[in-house]
Amino acid sequence: MKIALFGKTVADTALPFIQELVDALYHLNGVTLIYQPFFQSLSEKIIFQREPVLFTKQAEIENRADFLFSIGGDGTILDAVGIVGNSGIPITGINLGRLGFLSSISKERINPAIHAIQNGNYLIEKRTLLRLEAPENLFGPINYALNDLTVSKPNVMSMLTIKTWINGEFLNAYWADGLIVATPTGSTAYSLSCTGPIIAPDSENFLITPIASHNLTVRPIIIRDDCEIRICVEGKNSEFLVSMDSRIEKVDHSVELVIRKAPFKINLLRLTDKNFFQTIREKLNWGLDNRN
Repeated sequence: MKIALFGKTVADTALPFIQELVDALYHLNGVTLIYQPFFQSLSEKIIFQREPVLFTKQAEIENRADFLFSIGGDGTILDAVGIVGNSGIPITGINLGRLGFLSSISKERINPAIHAIQNGNYLIEKRTLLRLEAPENLFGPINYALNDLTVSKPNVMSMLTIKTWINGEFLNAYWADGLIVATPTGSTAYSLSCTGPIIAPDSENFLITPIASHNLTVRPIIIRDDCEIRICVEGKNSEFLVSMDSRIEKVDHSVELVIRKAPFKINLLRLTDKNFFQTIREKLNWGLDNRN
């Protein structure tokens, strides 16, 4: 089994769990690849009994890794998506963070999870991505997002007017602090905190959620994911902010955004003892009654 490890900096309290993971992979006698900046942050803290293969980009793990383990929280998985790209390598998250909708393996269950994967006790979930078609080079080659694309104002002063079209038909002029275009995966992220609904991961939809809308009757709307979304922004500032997952850029008001579904999907690995509905019950404390 060939495993690629991806992560960023981690707290010292997480080091024993990373050591446990590295040791478990060594005993499998497989090939371990590790993201070079992550290896450099660990090299003096973790004992590697076999020298790992280092990588920094997709081309260096494509056709060389069976799985990629993302070590951290959901934000780390979003960064890992940019490394995996359209290679099809399944990603699974080892959660060192707090909530962890995407990072489904807790740090206390590392060894059982590895054995489950080795024995084939897992499922692959295909997750839809957003793609920013215009402007074409705003985010370079990583012009796609697993969670969401967000338009927002650059400061706390004035609201934006965000004009939005769906397949060429006018939807609305949102007067708000911003607008979120989310995938089903991203429905449990920023959109959720802005009163957006939760959408099951295999739903073929996109979600448009305003951020702090000045018009109280404006609500999130769900559309088919084969639609083209076009956005134009007006406001007192000459620029606005566009983010795709963890990446953010300033954009001039003259720029029009065009958003479509990406031509490929990301494979997320899920162990068979977990499912989406169980995850949201646990993470959001659904059905929990403090009186009992």
